[in-house]
Amino acid sequence: MKIELAEPYRDTELGREAESLLLSCVQCGQCTFTCPTFRLLDDEWDGPRGRIYLIKQFMEGKEPTPDTLELPAYTLSTLEGRTLSANLQLHLDRCLGCRSCETSCPQGVRYGRLLDIGRELVEKESPRPLKEKLARRALRAVVPYRYRFTALLRTGQALRRFLPEDLRARIPQRRQAGVWPDRPHGRRMLIWQGCVQPGLAPDINAASARVLDRFGIRLIPASDGCCGALSHHMAETDEARAFMRKNIDALWPHIEAGAEALVLTASGCGMHFREYGQLLHDDPQYRDKAARLSELTRDIAEIVAEEWNDDPLHALPAPPKPRRIVFQSSCSLQHGEKLNGVVEKLLKRAGFKLLPVRYPFMCCGSAGAYSLLQPTLSESLRERKLETLLVSRPEAIATANIGCLTHLALASPVPVSHWIELLDKTFQEADSQLRGHPEPHMNPASANAHS
Repeated sequence: MKIELAEPYRDTELGREAESLLLSCVQCGQCTFTCPTFRLLDDEWDGPRGRIYLIKQFMEGKEPTPDTLELPAYTLSTLEGRTLSANLQLHLDRCLGCRSCETSCPQGVRYGRLLDIGRELVEKESPRPLKEKLARRALRAVVPYRYRFTALLRTGQALRRFLPEDLRARIPQRRQAGVWPDRPHGRRMLIWQGCVQPGLAPDINAASARVLDRFGIRLIPASDGCCGALSHHMAETDEARAFMRKNIDALWPHIEAGAEALVLTASGCGMHFREYGQLLHDDPQYRDKAARLSELTRDIAEIVAEEWNDDPLHALPAPPKPRRIVFQSSCSLQHGEKLNGVVEKLLKRAGFKLLPVRYPFMCCGSAGAYSLLQPTLSESLRERKLETLLVSRPEAIATANIGCLTHLALASPVPVSHWIELLDKTFQEADSQLRGHPEPHMNPASANAHS
């Protein structure tokens, strides 16, 4: 795709980066039909090809007209009466950032990075209405901060029974973490606590610690707070970079002390940590540390897949009746971290019967703050996702990201759990059988046990 940058972007680093990304796109449209918002809205402007074209027009300083549009499939219906920057902002806001388009792109276009650049530049050109500004600022003032978010969540949970039904349905039940093992091991890894996960589902990281304890690895809770993804995807670049630097400073002493890896149980955060090196490449003080931290970032699935060997101590007896579940592979896991199929193999090895899922590349609609900023689209996507997940009548849904888990659980008729919780429970049941005190076979609902 040829591009002639407008004067404001011609000699800037972001302009040159965007130009190199745009040049690799041939506008073939192969990405279009794997885009959740295009499939939902049937509008080219709400697919990756349309958004890429709008970003190109924006960076060339052109307003789209029938004469400048090169793709006859495009329509101008959504552009009437609006400036290019305002329309670009609208369509970029509707993008989930799921990166399904990257997986299906034959040219390897890094759409996710182009999306970040487009959002950053258009935010400066098209000021938002006051109501939108306040809503986005409120999210950034609460969600990235663990204790602020947890305090607000606990208040809602305490008052839940007094709230109207529609509001009550949006507040998840409280969950218990369980025991965190503290046996000394020669191997140590850090585990990221995050901002919302400790409040919403503290049992996920505790289950991870129990599973890796079996493999001779001690998980050390690392600094909590936001990885920076929320601010980054809301075009607050300076704020995002401040979070990243803070996290590097907090984690670096552990890395210097010999921690093998930074383990993530939220694939969305894991995807962002893997990009620290790229996002801070122009920071002479932090770029080397950021690159090193990206190298050390591992999803919990990678660790378990490597460590779960054929040692009889790690063997699991075949269940008399395999539990029927579906795995919702989060977008950040399959499209961002490129770990498609890893968790599925682990669950099958653990004795679960994995049921097929149609359109597994489709997003559930969570996408970080998307479910709060674009509730109508988010809920429509969730409804479609649950249809595909439940068609085979599973006993439970497993996933790999706290956002997907919470979003789906609010509307799912069957329990939704992180897959590591199911594996941890399976190991515990096997231990009980070996001790001669078999526990009742796991009820999938126990994965979502509330306090």
